[in-house]
Amino acid sequence: MIYKWKRLGENSLFLAPSVILTLTLGIYPLIWMLRYMFYDYAGYGEALFTGLDNFSRLLRDTLFWESVRNTFIFAGGKLLLTLPLSLLLAVILNGRLRGSNLLRGIYFMPTVISTAVISVVFYNIFNSYNGMVNTVLMKLHLVSQPVDWLGPKHAMLTVIIVAVWGAVGNYMLLFLAGLQSIPQDLYESAAIDGANAGRRFWNITLPMLAPVAQMVIMLAIIASLKGYESIMVITEGGPIGRTEVMYLYLYKLLFPVSTGSPVTQQLGYGSAVGFATAVIVGAVTGLYFFFSRKMNKVY
Repeated sequence: MIYKWKRLGENSLFLAPSVILTLTLGIYPLIWMLRYMFYDYAGYGEALFTGLDNFSRLLRDTLFWESVRNTFIFAGGKLLLTLPLSLLLAVILNGRLRGSNLLRGIYFMPTVISTAVISVVFYNIFNSYNGMVNTVLMKLHLVSQPVDWLGPKHAMLTVIIVAVWGAVGNYMLLFLAGLQSIPQDLYESAAIDGANAGRRFWNITLPMLAPVAQMVIMLAIIASLKGYESIMVITEGGPIGRTEVMYLYLYKLLFPVSTGSPVTQQLGYGSAVGFATAVIVGAVTGLYFFFSRKMNKVY
């Protein structure tokens, strides 16, 4: 009996740091947000209870709904480029390719680099006046004048490219782990039966990879809908709101990015916006799980 209580005490001691961090950095802020989304509160002074006024304002907030639209454009573009490219790289590096371990490290490296550092580098690369991209394009005579990559026409494409570059390596490794778990006997049997590489990929690799793909796509969807760090550094949501996404708009309400920002600090309304964004992300994730539930079965 004493031994059991001793083990319980030791286990509780090991769990205590995680529990304390979860309560202070996860549960308490959530409760704080759920409370203040019914208040008019700017972060200082007295909080004024306003009931559902924040949600009524949210329904009329064109900036928020514009950010929702931009979020889905950003997430859709990122997913359409990142997932196929990650799978392609995983398939290539899963073969007997010389230097594949080095290439895996190179492709994964952007994942461990600070997003702020990556964003600053790409901001200089896509600079309209002396950026490397425009310099190369003009020397190759592909364009006659510099392209405004951070302007209203191309800003969304630019931030999508940066996001894809930073995410490909992470999902590549997850796909690679799934590929390496597929028994090689299946490929050998299919080759003996005369199946070429394309048929082996379509009839063996994709079905066997489905459970891993379900998880990878889910992580990619959540990360794409919640991503805003690189956009904040490169464009701050501009120009004229073309790259303003949900979580960047929320961040500006809680912590205004610059003195020239049209959004001022509003913790009460920001809490309501945070709740709405969480509901949107949760709904999209739930719909994905519903429509992808067959992917966790291997046939």
